[in-house]
Amino acid sequence: MSLFELFRPALFALDPEAAHHATIDGLKTANCLGITSLMFRRPADDPRTVMGLTFPNPVGLAAGLDKNGEVIDALAAFGFGFIEIGTVTPRPQPGNPKPRMFRLPEAQGIINRMGFNNDGVDALIANVKRAKFKGILGINIGKNADTPIEKAADDYLIGLRKVYQYASYVAINISSPNTKNLRQLQGGDELDALLGQLKAEQEKLAQQHGKYVPLAVKIAPDLDADQIKSIAALLTKHRIDGVIATNTTLSREGVEGLPHGNEAGGLSGAPVRDKSTAVIRTLAAELKACAEQSRNSALPIIGVGGILKGADAAEKMQAGAALVQVYSGLVYRGQELVTECATTIRASKQP
Repeated sequence: MSLFELFRPALFALDPEAAHHATIDGLKTANCLGITSLMFRRPADDPRTVMGLTFPNPVGLAAGLDKNGEVIDALAAFGFGFIEIGTVTPRPQPGNPKPRMFRLPEAQGIINRMGFNNDGVDALIANVKRAKFKGILGINIGKNADTPIEKAADDYLIGLRKVYQYASYVAINISSPNTKNLRQLQGGDELDALLGQLKAEQEKLAQQHGKYVPLAVKIAPDLDADQIKSIAALLTKHRIDGVIATNTTLSREGVEGLPHGNEAGGLSGAPVRDKSTAVIRTLAAELKACAEQSRNSALPIIGVGGILKGADAAEKMQAGAALVQVYSGLVYRGQELVTECATTIRASKQP
């Protein structure tokens, strides 16, 4: 029996958000005791170069688990090829009212409407400075809930400036369904304007800090083919470095009639797997077409959504992802999911 299997009944007896905090506290304790490296079996190296960065293996942690960068060193012991922290906003905010997270174990799903609850970007940076982790660290940034949508770019620019020197890459979250009107930033004119400002700021910061930090935009699974085509064209036009596909879904397909299945918020876990993979497949084709027109390399995709076993991760890679991320799957599978995904991808000999 794995360590996770031992503790899972106790964690699942708790409210999901309480279980999350208990997990964070447990990881902090294990790290302080210096035993995290003894708790987990790390996957074999399988290096991939993506966005100009060399990842020791293609399986990463998605944003959301460690919003404030509190347990970076403990999470490193899981064997991730990279860790993404956040989403963080310029100012601290409590998020949406509780309860705001719900397990759907019959479907291996989770619904959350957290609303970017976090301690603010300055607190996250202080935690990053304390961490000893030297691997690839993504920092995911968003806007404060009370910032008007027409001023959203201001928040993203604040976040980018503050985290730039501490991040291996910066993820731009414009696809959470839990911040009012946020997803409209994925629309043509608004996305065009936002990407232009972010790219200009990235170029200034690269000169200022003497290093180039890639930008990756995180998109929703609830996009049609025309929207995906438009997004691919704009990402290519502005020379964004990567795209993370996908965030949680507003669809309730696969969870109809289940306890908590009608709760508001974003649905993640197994029910979003096929929708996410379909977006990746369409996006990969559109990015390839854009690359051929611009005579550049196609933007890489980080695939995330519904990975509960190694075969799910390999499927994302086959659909066109260069890397994958997990989060909800960890709730149901624990750390062994990381090793299983990395091992399966390595065995599938994907380029």
